[in-house]
Amino acid sequence: MKLLTWPVPALLAWGSSWLIFKGLQVVGLTETIAFIVATCLGGFLSTLVNTPMRKALIVLGFPLSMAASSATLSVPPIGWLFLLGLIVLVYPRKAWRDAPLFPTPKRALREMQQHITLPAGARILDAGSGLGDGLLALRDAFPRAELHGVEMSWPLRVMSAMRCSFAKIRQGDIWLVDWRSFDMVYMFQRPESMPRAVEKAEAELRRGAWLISLEFEAQDLIPSAILTCRDGRPVWMYQLPFNRRNSGRV
Repeated sequence: MKLLTWPVPALLAWGSSWLIFKGLQVVGLTETIAFIVATCLGGFLSTLVNTPMRKALIVLGFPLSMAASSATLSVPPIGWLFLLGLIVLVYPRKAWRDAPLFPTPKRALREMQQHITLPAGARILDAGSGLGDGLLALRDAFPRAELHGVEMSWPLRVMSAMRCSFAKIRQGDIWLVDWRSFDMVYMFQRPESMPRAVEKAEAELRRGAWLISLEFEAQDLIPSAILTCRDGRPVWMYQLPFNRRNSGRV
């Protein structure tokens, strides 16, 4: 079965589950049986995606929305579809191949200046700036740097621009933005994003520039330094040219 582009599988599964749930009740089946069948349908349609997180979202979407609707919120099925549409607007389909909205913890990057020295006016890019939490943490660490952000979602770009008036933030694809002019690129993406980030950094960043990743390691590289945040998550710091593991070359 060919996998559909996210979030189409979620829309299909949740909408179909609600339709079958209501349809079975119309023909006389009990709510319990209709619920079981609709939930099983969601489980079957989870085969349309290939990551555990997305499978869980599809399987749990209908039961959770029904529980909320029948409890205190009383939200009709069309309301949940509207909510999903709002999520798609805030976080467009093209951006789902990268990380969801992962905010950088406050002051998580402050101690980076103990490992990295940047000149005043150094250009730093937050690749996937979300609501601006990464930019706020970067300013805390490097207050004299020139901060830039790029974010796929235009509503998030607007909101982050209001929060981070000190930074230059634009809407765009982090993989299409030219990294050549930056002294540092900061990311809080996914493990699957790191090989592509390393490839792009090697192709575009100048010698001496830095690729920084919160939490997720570039498996093929030896880090120049590692910082442990207060919550225990690592900040992986890689300086160009990269040192590769088991390669014997720089």
